[in-house]
Amino acid sequence: MTRKGRRRPDVVAHGFEDDCVTLAVEALLPVRVLRTATKSSRKYQQITASVREVGLVEPPVVARDPANPGTFLLLDGHVRVEVLKDLGIEQVECLVSTDDEAFTYNKRISRLSPVQEHKMILRAIERGVSEEKIAKALDINSQSVRRKVRMLDGICEETVAILKDKPCPMAVFEILRKMKPLRQIEAAELLVNANNYSVAYASAILAGTPQTQLAEGSKPKRIKGITPEAMARMESELARLQESITSIQETYGQDHLQLTVIKGYLAKLLGNARVVRYLMQHRPEFLAEFQAIADMTSTLPPEAA
Repeated sequence: MTRKGRRRPDVVAHGFEDDCVTLAVEALLPVRVLRTATKSSRKYQQITASVREVGLVEPPVVARDPANPGTFLLLDGHVRVEVLKDLGIEQVECLVSTDDEAFTYNKRISRLSPVQEHKMILRAIERGVSEEKIAKALDINSQSVRRKVRMLDGICEETVAILKDKPCPMAVFEILRKMKPLRQIEAAELLVNANNYSVAYASAILAGTPQTQLAEGSKPKRIKGITPEAMARMESELARLQESITSIQETYGQDHLQLTVIKGYLAKLLGNARVVRYLMQHRPEFLAEFQAIADMTSTLPPEAA
């Protein structure tokens, strides 16, 4: 309390020290061991190319070892530090954490979606970075960079908004481009609702798209291995699937609430020994089903929970 009787505002603990420190790469003590296959992975090659071309973008995170002054534990950036060793770089600027817990850094990672990567590449080009330099930094060829630049050509804004943070491969956008805008939106919603962003699923949606909803409506659809009759059936099945998904979405909130109430009621009911005894004697099949509902850990599907 202050002299005037007012409470001091709580002091906010800083997660990192104010200044970065430059440390010898060999002096950093890793808290985990890299797998043998890490160095042969595509990701390792991309990080190596990026560091070689533009330098280290994100500094490793270290923590001071309270038991050994002057010693630093490497919390995050094990692959980057290993790349620096391979490239013969002896010193690195590090971010110093005030906590030696590595769980936060290793488990809470935000992956860059293809749409976000597309926008970053466009911004780099607008600022004068050449396609060749971007290709070297990403360890891909210039043709792949140009494909990434053109990825959203012919894709409507609503579809981009739906898929902007989803792990949707670039090839899926090439498939969506073959559809008219309204169909693109429907297809994007199907991908999200199914939580399936594979090229195979997008191709199936394209196969089930009516001729009138294709970008080139007058051009007959020809998909290898699918007869016109099978394609007509796919269109019909996909239309029914969309209707079912729409119907489920309209009542999902109400159904989920009812199921939650039912689950709680059954759990309370099965806590009564007389009720359980009656069900065992007269309705054992009901008892098994009631127990299965009451034991549910969540009323949400796995991807929503």
